[in-house]
Amino acid sequence: MDMDWFNVFGYLAAACMVCGYMPQAVYTIRTRDTDGIALPTFLLMGLGAVFFIVQGLLSDPVNWPLVITNILTATSSAIVFAIKMRNDYWGKS
Repeated sequence: MDMDWFNVFGYLAAACMVCGYMPQAVYTIRTRDTDGIALPTFLLMGLGAVFFIVQGLLSDPVNWPLVITNILTATSSAIVFAIKMRNDYWGKS
């Protein structure tokens, strides 16, 4: 496959992933409502994003769409995870 198309599909996938993931993260950050969120789901999604970051960095050349997308999703997942832990285990505030 031509490298230009490879990158186009990578960046399109990155945009779809971030746009699909961010509404839940933004909603949770704004409202602090985590009642409908399954803790294992966000933990596993965050770990998966970290593994994809490592894979992207180890690629030759570095797979920037993979790295950038998963830095954003891992960060969002970590924030939602922290809010969920605070709500469920240290009392809602």
